[in-house]
Amino acid sequence: MREIVLDTETTGLDPKDGHRIVEIGCVELVNHMPTGGELHLYINPERDMPAEAFRVHGLSEDFLSDKPLFADIAQEFLDFVDEDPLVIHNAAFDMKFLNAELAAIGRPILPKDRAIDTLRMAQTKFPGAQSNLDALCRRFGIDNSARTKHGALMDSLLLAEVYLELIGGRQPGLALAANESAGFQVAKVNRPYREPRPHAPSSEELDAHAAFLEKVKDPLWAKLAPENQS
Repeated sequence: MREIVLDTETTGLDPKDGHRIVEIGCVELVNHMPTGGELHLYINPERDMPAEAFRVHGLSEDFLSDKPLFADIAQEFLDFVDEDPLVIHNAAFDMKFLNAELAAIGRPILPKDRAIDTLRMAQTKFPGAQSNLDALCRRFGIDNSARTKHGALMDSLLLAEVYLELIGGRQPGLALAANESAGFQVAKVNRPYREPRPHAPSSEELDAHAAFLEKVKDPLWAKLAPENQS
C-alpha cells in the first residue's frame, strides 16, 4: 500500500486572498514505512512575501524569485503523488491551496477524500490535548530539534513518524518486511531440532500417586456413576 505524506508552505492563510504555495514536500510510504522516496520543490509565488509568513518558514521573496512557477512543476508533483492517499496534517488547508493552484492552470483538482487528516486523527485519539506537529512529536518521543522553522520536507518527514504512531506504532513485522523489500539482508538463526522430552509418569510415580489417593477420605470421584468416572 503506497501513501504520500505531504506538506506545503504558503504566503498566507487563504488562496482566495491571493496567497500562493511556495514549497511542497512529499515523503513516500509503502505499508506505512518510509521508502526513501521524496519530492521537494520550491515555487515562485509571483508575489511578495508577507512578514508574517516569512517568520513562519523563512522563505524570502528574493530566495524564491528564481524558482519555477507552479505550472512548471505541476506535472512532476502529480506524477509523484499519482493516485495514492495523501497523509496531511490539517488536510483542509493544504488541499485548498493545492486545488487552487491546479484549478488556476486548468488541471483537475484533487478529490478531498484522498486526504488522511492526521490532525483529526490526533484530536480523536487525544481529545483536549495539543495536536500540532511539535506537540505530537513530544508525545511520541520523536526528535524534532532540527525544526527551527516550518519546512515542507522536514515537516513531512516528522509527520511520517507521527502518522506511524497514530495508527498504532512501529510493528516489528512491518519493519522486517520493509527491510526485506528494500534488499537488506535479515539475519536468520538456524536452531537445531530437538526431540520432545517424554512427559509420561514412571511406574514409581504412578505407584506413589495411587498410595496418596488411598489416604483421601470420602473422595468425590467415588460418588460418581461408573460411566462418569475417568
